[in-house]
Amino acid sequence: MRRFSKPVIISTLIVFLVMLLASIEPLDWSNYLLHQAGTLLFLAMILAMYRYWHISSKAYVLATIFLLIHIIGARYLYSYVPYDDWTQQLFNIELSTLFGWQRNMYDRLVHFSYGLLLFSAMYESLSYLLNIKSVKSLIVITLMLNMSTSLLYELFEWGIASTLSPEDAEAYNGQQGDMWDAHKDMALALVGGIITAGITLFNSSKALTTPTKLS
Repeated sequence: MRRFSKPVIISTLIVFLVMLLASIEPLDWSNYLLHQAGTLLFLAMILAMYRYWHISSKAYVLATIFLLIHIIGARYLYSYVPYDDWTQQLFNIELSTLFGWQRNMYDRLVHFSYGLLLFSAMYESLSYLLNIKSVKSLIVITLMLNMSTSLLYELFEWGIASTLSPEDAEAYNGQQGDMWDAHKDMALALVGGIITAGITLFNSSKALTTPTKLS
């Protein structure tokens, strides 16, 4: 059975540490715990992908970075992440003022990161399971998985919200009054995936054109 590498162990410990710190007086315990239940489920899934589907340590670490971004968002219910306060203290600027944002954009970052940071884990898992040799075909299938899982998440989120009070549903969804919120989230996940797909295609093409040195 495959052993866990040092980067995998360290990144997993960091996830648990950040979860512990984020659990200190979150804005709303019930919604926070609901989000973090998903965190633990997702962590277990990528651990299984690393051990049994042989995704690389790099893909695993990128997936845990996504989890860290999610955990911070869960602590502040996504809609209340005080990034303006952070950038004001560090750089004396407010991102919302700089870009003219009328809403908290942290949830957009999370969905964009979903595509950007999880593409590698999806790609390598599909490569192992489907045994597809064509890089281009595998990239297309991975982007399709990106889109379908984004859709399923939005449907799952809608289902959870339908069981909550209107106030709790708004807090959990982080829609902030935007009727196109789900569509924009899915689009950003796809954009993130396309960026990493482009990098993957470039690296594979570069590897094919680089001459092998004779020993």
